[in-house]
Parts: sequence; C-alpha cells; structure tokens
Amino acid sequence: MNILAMDTSNQVLAVAIQRDNKVVGEIVTNLAKNHSVRLMPAIDQLMKEVNMKPEQLEKIIVAKGPGSYTGVRIGLATAKSMAWALNIPVIGVSSLEVLAYQGRFFNGVICPFFDARRGLVYTGCYRWDNNTMKLIRKEENFAMDDLLEELSSLNQPVLFLSPDIAIHQEQIKAVLDDLAVIPEEPDHLLRGVHLIAAAKGKQPELTHTLRPNYLRLAEAEAKWLEKNKGC
Repeated sequence: MNILAMDTSNQVLAVAIQRDNKVVGEIVTNLAKNHSVRLMPAIDQLMKEVNMKPEQLEKIIVAKGPGSYTGVRIGLATAKSMAWALNIPVIGVSSLEVLAYQGRFFNGVICPFFDARRGLVYTGCYRWDNNTMKLIRKEENFAMDDLLEELSSLNQPVLFLSPDIAIHQEQIKAVLDDLAVIPEEPDHLLRGVHLIAAAKGKQPELTHTLRPNYLRLAEAEAKWLEKNKGC
C-alpha cells in the first residue's frame, strides 16, 4: 500500500512515504519556520524523489496533536484536503503516541510530553508490550510537578521524550534522579516513519469528522467560553 504520512503538530516537520510496506523516503526538519509554506513543497519534493504521483496514494496519515494549535490545523487541513480530493482514507494519530515510538523497546514507562507553558505539559504514558505501544496513562494537559510526583511513586525507570526536554530536564532529574532516563537530542524528535507505525491497526476516519487532539482550548476560546458561560 502507498501511504503518505505528515506531521506539523510541533516545530518539527516530518513527512514519510511507504510503498508496499517499505518506507522509501522521509524528510525531517527541526526549524522555526512556518509549516504552511513548507509542508506542500516537502511533500512534492519527497514524492518526486521516490517517483510517486498523488493519484498513486492509497492512504494518508496525519499527526492530530496535541501541540501548536496552528501547526495541528495546518497538518489536518492538508491531509483532509488531499484525502478528499484523492478519495482515499485518512487516519489521525496522537502526536504523543508518535513520539513514544522513539522509545519502543524501552523496558519501563515511556513518557512523551510537549511543553504547554505555565508549568503545564501535554503528556500521556505508554509502555511497549508485545510489539505494541500501549497507553497506560491517559493523555491530558497536566502540571509537570504533579506528573513527576506521580511517576516517582511508581519506583521504576521512566523514559522522557520531548523536543522541549531542555525546559524540564533539571526538574525531572531533581525528582526522579536515576529513575529518569533522558536520551540524546535526536531521540526527542517526531519522525514520519513512526507516524506510519503508530497508525497500524487504527481505523480510517471520515474527512469531515477527523478532529484535532488539542487536549485544551486555545486561550482565546477558553476566555470566550468563560465570558459567555450560562448564555
């Protein structure tokens, strides 16, 4: 099956193409640039490189967040538009689950997270079990202080994965000490090949029902709801 996978949910831009169960091309960049002007050129470049035309695609996979609100919307809008135009299925996958695949084969708790500011993180916990990434703690917008206290009580190794690891590394080490496992920088980046892996076994969604996985409302939306409460 010919599959196109894309992720613009955070600063990393990742695109991958699979042909007949083999990943034949991948682009990963970690640049503070606008995904809206870079995603389609990256897709076009990669498809030309692997000699594949859009009409040959049979499925599209997209990271649906959490992460940057704008980034999530760019990826979903592109994936849904292409899937609708080509009349092919689209699958949305949690960005946290995709990042967790960087820690597959780790014997312990896998904790991917994205910084959500004000001491909060988007996070969930996973475990690699029987060649499957299993969610063992629900994804949510959570205080890092409380998360670390909870993980410390488990008294087992925890692998932390995040493009924002530098923001929280000192705090993580202070609480979990040797139980905290923090790999080198490349392992903290989402990859398109893991997006394809994470989508295995998941059912396609209708283009008009596929929704972002924000985990919390944008600040403007939250303020509007608070202001109009009871109306």
